[in-house]
Formats: sequence, structure tokens, C-alpha cells
Amino acid sequence: MTPELQKKCIDTIRFLAVDAVEKANSGHPGMPMGAAPMAFALWSRHLRFNPNEPRWANRDRFVLSAGHGSMLLYAMLHLAGFDVTMDDLKSFRQYGSKTPGHPEFHDTPGVEATTGPLGQGISNAVGMALSQRMLAARMNAGGRFPIDNFVYGICSDGDLMEGVASEACSVAGHLKLGNLIFLYDDNDISLAGPTSVTFTEDRGKRFEAYGWHVQHVPDGNDVEAIDRAIRAAKDDPRPSLIDVKTVIGYGSPHKANTHEVHGSPLGKDEAKAAKQNLGWPLEPLFLVPDEVRQFWAGRIEEKKKGYEDWQRRFTEWQRANPQNAKLWSALAAQQLPEDLPEQLAAAVATATAPESTRKHGQAVIQKAAKLVPGLVGGSADLDPSTFTYVKDGGDVQAGSYGGRNIHFGVREHGMGAIVNGFAYDGFFVPYSATFLLFSDYMRPPIRLAAISKLHSVFVFTHDSIFLGEDGPTHQPIEQLAALRAIPNLEVWRPADGVETAASWTAALERKDGPTVLAFTRQKLPVLQRNPPADVRLALRGAYAVVDAQDPDLVIIATGSEVSAAQQALPLLDKSLKVRLVSMPCVERFLKWSGDEQRKLIPHGRAKLVAVEAAGGLDWYRIIGDGLMVGIDRFGASAPEKALADAYGMTPQKVAGRISKWLAEGARTNAN
Repeated sequence: MTPELQKKCIDTIRFLAVDAVEKANSGHPGMPMGAAPMAFALWSRHLRFNPNEPRWANRDRFVLSAGHGSMLLYAMLHLAGFDVTMDDLKSFRQYGSKTPGHPEFHDTPGVEATTGPLGQGISNAVGMALSQRMLAARMNAGGRFPIDNFVYGICSDGDLMEGVASEACSVAGHLKLGNLIFLYDDNDISLAGPTSVTFTEDRGKRFEAYGWHVQHVPDGNDVEAIDRAIRAAKDDPRPSLIDVKTVIGYGSPHKANTHEVHGSPLGKDEAKAAKQNLGWPLEPLFLVPDEVRQFWAGRIEEKKKGYEDWQRRFTEWQRANPQNAKLWSALAAQQLPEDLPEQLAAAVATATAPESTRKHGQAVIQKAAKLVPGLVGGSADLDPSTFTYVKDGGDVQAGSYGGRNIHFGVREHGMGAIVNGFAYDGFFVPYSATFLLFSDYMRPPIRLAAISKLHSVFVFTHDSIFLGEDGPTHQPIEQLAALRAIPNLEVWRPADGVETAASWTAALERKDGPTVLAFTRQKLPVLQRNPPADVRLALRGAYAVVDAQDPDLVIIATGSEVSAAQQALPLLDKSLKVRLVSMPCVERFLKWSGDEQRKLIPHGRAKLVAVEAAGGLDWYRIIGDGLMVGIDRFGASAPEKALADAYGMTPQKVAGRISKWLAEGARTNAN
């Protein structure tokens, strides 16, 4: 390749970004203009891809953690032959286009992760890299498994400022994920000004302390130096950070190296000046010179030949390793037994004494691990409390990736993002575990999992003030409502072993979005049911535990409050016909038809009450002007029984609050 053609290829990337941002009158041109050379070096010389099979197993993954520079990625996908057309580029940031303002998984072929919230992409990439290491560890026995890909990415100053990146990159260094390589767009500028006002630490030494291999490229336009650094990174057993010194908005005469070029269009005059400065034609807009097209056409053919060679080797491996090939198919398809609900329910069928749902969860997850080979995960240093450790599953550690239990350490935010990385990669069903209160630390990855329709499972124990003496700093109040407010997230709060089995079944079967499982610390009485418990009925999300024809009163409860409400029933007015509904998953109930919903919860004919040891603002969408028996103030440090009495959640006080409301119409949570 001549220097002239190389420059033309790089400037094509720059000005596709500039023109798209100008046309949209919205976007971030500076990052693509500065980072174009490193993207070109990576995509043209190293990245393994097939635009016709964007999800093939041995592709290299590329994650643009600096998602605000999305036009860099869209330009690369277009040039590399993915289904991102010139019309798509011209529709940048428009409703329904394949080129949204920040990359979105599922929307655009070749986009590996939804990025934009800074720090998430590089943290997802840690999960992808670990997923591939764990996959290879399971497949290599008995024959050389032909998976040898890398997870590449580009991150920004803002990514490395975010705490989630520190958490995840610390894990990557500890686990020695040598298949993870990130280029750091070190341009000294953030949205509001120079990074010198806030970000002056030595990032290279910081990453060396994490256990990363760190290199420095002093000139972001030096393609050969970037290429050498990537080659060295591929040969190093540690994860790699390549610090590339760039100029944001490179080529712009008046805005380069300023924050003005970070998040706003150059403007017509400055875009023209930048093109003149770099010797780029002013017309036509969205220019891709013929010789650039020819160059990429040649690269695409080379990549396709590599893909075809891999397919041949993979077929040979499958023939030589039939057992591992069978496991591969099970992992790739995330196969589940048809009778999964019944098998999981059988794990808790003998429970006849009071028990916590976290303990039921422990029994269920052991059974699930035997049935679902791709179930992997861990906790934020809380295995003895969350009971989510897979017995005999082995631990994942540096150089030993065949286990199922991942030790995330006290890194909840990073844990959530790494779990999402596994889900993006698609071979494992990943779960995380911590206390429900600390879902606040994990809200960004949970929300992104919902946006991206990821098969992520987030387990939370200690789900109410009844965790007891640890007090209000650890006692959730508003967390259930906050989680239920996230679209496309299912929140399950089971009341006993059968509902726990149903909740894990739902989490394992659901492939179009994430699931939250909220379990108790305290033991719960065994529910009295007639007819007996039915796990598939519980899977619908709501059902009558105690029924009555044409009820006067319907009490809806979840989790620990189902048994409390059941014990409250004999204390109510005996003339009332009362139906008790357990609703372990509000989201599933709300997907029922209107007629089905009204049959179980007859609005207008019956008085409606919701009982849950939480803030409860979300319940009014179901009970309307009914009564919410909940907790609308912070908890306290005390044993659980004292708390139940103080906060009006004993069966006697629940019955009293309902009776008072029926008599007086008062809706307050005051005792």
C-alpha cells in the first residue's frame, strides 16, 4: 500500500464521520477524526471478520467503548462490507436507522455491544474475553480447539475516568486475559475542557498496577507504530492497553485539540476548512474514492478466505471431538430441557420447614447447573451470604478457566458489566449476585442489559428490611420499584421454593431480556395451598394462593409478604370473601390480556390491596386507588421480628391496616 492510498483510506473514515455529523446536525466528530488511523491499522491489518457472517464464532470482537464516536464504527462497518449502507450513514441519528447516536446491539450488524455510557464498553469487553477463555478451556480437551480470537476495542479518557472501568480492568489483570487488547484514544480533551483540569494521574502506571501490558504510541497518525504495538500486544500473555497520543478533531484548522470539536458538528465553514487542510475534495459529500473501495474489497476477500479455512478446520475438529462438539452445540444454542420447571421444582419439593428463598435458590441453582452447562457466574465477594456458589463447579482463576464460579470481588458495577459481556458473547448464561441494596451500584449495566435484550441474570438476596441488624444502609426500600421501572426487565420476588424454581426457570428460558431474582435472607413459613403448588402456574407471574368466587377483597403480595398476608386472612372480617394473589413477577402479569388480568384482579368489583415490604409506589398501576401496605421510610438496625412489629408488617398489623382502610378509607402507611 502506498502512503498516498493509506492517507486516503484514513481520511475517508474522517470525512464520512464529519459529513454524517454535519447532515444530522448532531454528533461527535472529534473522536473519529483523531482516532481514524488507529481504527484503520486495526481493521485493515489485524481484525478478523466476515461481513456476511457478523457473529461467526472465531471472529475478533471490536468494542467501541468510546461510543460517542459511533461514526468511526459505522464508517468502518460500511467500508468493511457489513450491512451498513451509504444511505444508513446518511441517516445517522435518525429515527429507525441502523446508525443511532451511540452503537446499539441488535440494531447494527457488526456492533458487538451497546456503548455510550462511558466505561461500560471496556468492561463488557472483559466479559467477552473471559467468556472466550472459558469456552476454549471447555473445548480444548482431546484436540486443539480452533478458537484463537482477540477482543479489541478503543476507549477514551472518559472511559478510564469511570469507576466501572477500574473495577473490570482490575479483574482482567488479575485473570491475565491476554486476549484483550484496547487502544486508548489519549487526546487530552473531554466534553467540557482539557483533561488537565481533572485527570492527571499516570494511566499507564495505573494499568501496569492492574497487571496489564502497557505500551505508548506518541503519534496517533503513525500507523506503523500502532501496528507494531498491536503485534506486540498479541504476543503478550497479559491484557494490553496501547496508549495512543491523538489530536481530537485532527485536520480541523480552528477546532482541533479543543473541546468544541468533542460533541458538536464542525459547522459548514469549518468542515470545508478541514477538507481543504487535509486535501480532501469538497464535493461530493460522503465520498469514498474508488481506490479506497478497491482496497477494502481486497481485504474483505482475504477475510472471507480466512473464514472458509476456519470453517474447514472447525468441521475437522467436530469430527475428531464428538463429545466436545455436542457440548459446543449445547452452549451455542443455550439448550434447555423441556421439563426444566419440573426438574428445578423437584430440587425444593421436600421442603417442609420454614426456609429463606436464598436457601431455596441455593438448591435450585445446583440443579440448574447440572441441567444447563452454560450457567456460570459468581458474587461480589458474598458467596457465603447469597448462596450462589456452584458446588463442584470449580473456580475461574488466571490460567485456569474451566470452572463455573467467577470471583468478582467487591466490584458490583464491574460485575454487572462483565456479566453483560458474557451475554453479548452468547455462549454462556451468566449470573451475578449481591444484596438487593447494591443493585444501585449495578443500575447502569442492568439498564443496558434491558436495552440490549441480553440474557443476563442478576441475583439479589437480603431483599427487604427483614435482613435485620445490618440496618438502613443495607436495607432496601425503593429498589424494587426502581428496578420495575426499567423497561424490558423482569423482576421476580418468589415467596417459597416452588416460586423460586419458577423464577430461575424464567431467568434461564428468557432470551430477549435480563431477569432480576430477589431473595430473602430470613426464613419464610411454608405456604398453605389448595390445590397443591404448580410451578408452571407460578411461571405465569401471578395466581391465586387462596381463592374466592366474586371476591369482596383481593390482596396481592410478593415474596415474604405472601405468607404474612395468608396469616392475616383469619384476622379480617369473616363476612368478607377474600382472594389472596401471589404475584412473583409483576411484568409477566402485565403482559396478560386485559380480560385475564381483570379475572384475577377484578377492578371495580373488589377492594384491592397490595402488600410488600418496600416503598410500593409502583403498585398503584395495579391497585388503582386501593391500599398499599408497605414501608415508606428507611429501616433500622434490629432483629427481623422487632422490625416487622415496628413497621406494621406482622400478620396482625397487616390485618389491622387493611381493616382500618376498609372502615375509614385511609391509605397511609402509618401504623
